[in-house]
Amino acid sequence: MTLRKTLLAAVAVAASAFSVQALADKTYTLRLAETWGPNSPILGETTKHFENLVETMSGGRIEVRIDSANKHKAPFGIFDMVRNGQYDMGHTASYYYKGIIPNAMYFTTIPFGLLAQEQYAWFYHGGGMELMQKVYEPFGLMSFPGGNTGNQMGGWFRKEIKSLDDLKGLKMRTPGFAGEVMSELGVAVTNLPPGELYTALERGTIDALEWVAPALDFPMGFHQIANYYYSGWQEPGAEVQFLISTKAWNKLPEDLQEIVRVAMRTAAYDMYIQSTNDSAEAWDKMKEQYPQVTHKVFPPEVIDALRETTHRLLEEEAAKDPLAREIITSQRDYLKKVRKWTNISDKAYLNSVADQ
Repeated sequence: MTLRKTLLAAVAVAASAFSVQALADKTYTLRLAETWGPNSPILGETTKHFENLVETMSGGRIEVRIDSANKHKAPFGIFDMVRNGQYDMGHTASYYYKGIIPNAMYFTTIPFGLLAQEQYAWFYHGGGMELMQKVYEPFGLMSFPGGNTGNQMGGWFRKEIKSLDDLKGLKMRTPGFAGEVMSELGVAVTNLPPGELYTALERGTIDALEWVAPALDFPMGFHQIANYYYSGWQEPGAEVQFLISTKAWNKLPEDLQEIVRVAMRTAAYDMYIQSTNDSAEAWDKMKEQYPQVTHKVFPPEVIDALRETTHRLLEEEAAKDPLAREIITSQRDYLKKVRKWTNISDKAYLNSVADQ
């Protein structure tokens, strides 16, 4: 090899090493907007957990900056802010945006649908992730499961619900597909951001509300106003979501993409188990400190009407939109399969073995 070729080879090796090192040293900032307030139990903790995971696993190559609802002032505007490039990421619930992208709501939860563990199985093994990407891809977005609250409660009511007639004219905050179902049964449905719920219930702007479960309801103080706490039907496994701009995602090297992906999945799982633990603890405190709170289940007449209305509305949506039909059919088919196992495992255990 001539001296010239030797020098050129050495320069090429040095340049390659420099570019690899430069790539490794480059840092990235992900700006994340969340629907929740800065001190929101569980939900706000999930984004902070995601932030810590990403920054630790990337060795500081990724910095996450979180703006809560008190800063960006648009708790239900996360979809638009990420789509329009104001933020790189969001943490929210897909059913808040059913007015913009109706097919998004199915990825939070469906009344009388999949439990949390069943829904995760559908996402990762039953085609749910692929269907979710079909919905978000046209908007330049990617969506990932962002944490599950588990089976949500049916809500706080000032008055006991004894029949279908008690629902007529009731002013209630309940979002997503459940809101449409309740509306069909005569409920005056509204969707308020978390920060306005207590005041609306206290002032009588609403008569009832559905938020989450004891872990998140107890700190909000709803039990101080409404005494009837109903088990749910509407959100058997409510999943929030991480949104990320495809442009922001594509700017990340493959190793950092994988770190973000793993951090989202880990933070989502941890939210699920934290919600289970915190709801158990909050329910114990509530029963002890506020004995006037009465747990209720809706009468069979009400449940039957809710189920029938849910199935009818789903059929109507499926008839209007091929993609909606694909999602609804996928969830329904997966439920038929996975519920057989749930019935002879968890349900049978609770019915015949559990001693509590």
